Amino acid sequence: MPKIKFDTIYKDLKNKIEAGEYPFNSIFPTEHELAAIYSCMRSTIRRALAELIQCGYIQVRQGQRTRVIYEPVARNTFLIGGIESFTEAATRNKFKHCTRVVRFDKIIADTEIAEKTDFPIGTKLYDVRRVRYLNGKPLILDKNLFLISAVGDLNEEIAKRSIYEYLENELKMKIVTSKRRMTVELATTEDKAWLELDDYNCLAVLSGRVFNSDGIQFEYTESRHCPDYFCFEDTATRNKKRFL
Repeated sequence: MPKIKFDTIYKDLKNKIEAGEYPFNSIFPTEHELAAIYSCMRSTIRRALAELIQCGYIQVRQGQRTRVIYEPVARNTFLIGGIESFTEAATRNKFKHCTRVVRFDKIIADTEIAEKTDFPIGTKLYDVRRVRYLNGKPLILDKNLFLISAVGDLNEEIAKRSIYEYLENELKMKIVTSKRRMTVELATTEDKAWLELDDYNCLAVLSGRVFNSDGIQFEYTESRHCPDYFCFEDTATRNKKRFL
């Protein structure tokens, strides 16, 4: 029987916490109990628990049992701290969702693009723009630039489904890091053309540079959200420093 991997256990426990099997503030099973449940070594469990702690799902308290600190977020909450695709976020929020690809081109980075995205001048990129529908309403405009040399034969059909699913499952790319920035910006003509902004003249914009396990920036993304349908949430942990 192949050994069970810690990330499989982590994902299973994470899903169970999110589903309420281990509710907020409940006592979490011990390493010994979990090792028996998953028929694995405690060192494997320990790595899975470290991931849950890092992501803000459980908390170890000195001299006490581990407790669940995850609370279900609002249905329209998107996460800042994790790297989560639109499909994953919409599914977690229990939204009916679909995607319309409104632009799919190949471009070469000029000076303006290079300054904005950190892709060098002359880099060959896919320029992908998608309108995201939640419960039938166009609420997000995603503007993505992908490094052609890193993402292979991307096409509109893949863009309509899930680019990250394609990258991870078919290309076996490991997506590891995203440097993100959140701003509030005035709506552009493009925003007004594709999104239902009603009386709003601004949007919440989450932009970022995404890197794979080889340290290569393969994406620059700009996700433009209608302001009255979204909030963004993150879990932070404090690393205590020595003060001299």
